[in-house]
Amino acid sequence: MNLERVSNEEKLNLCRKYYLGGFALLPFLWLVNVFWFFREAFLAPAYSEQGQIKSYVQRSAVGLLFWLVVLTAWITVFQTHRAQWGEVGDYLSFTIPLGLP
Repeated sequence: MNLERVSNEEKLNLCRKYYLGGFALLPFLWLVNVFWFFREAFLAPAYSEQGQIKSYVQRSAVGLLFWLVVLTAWITVFQTHRAQWGEVGDYLSFTIPLGLP
């Protein structure tokens, strides 16, 4: 999408939609929001909607960072303790590795 062809109000509306969509357990939308609107929020010449876009981009970055920390912690714990959890670890696994833990 070429943001240069979109009006400032539409940019704000789209940025808000991606920000709110991230709360539906879709942190990828926050990643997209940060990448698409970073330039508009921090590097573009000032315009009236820029403050709100900047706020949404910053909040999206914080939410994305939070999800990255949570997912990294869960993956680390799961990978290191799955075998010790026995049957529960097997039920949580999509594929069960063969061999000794």
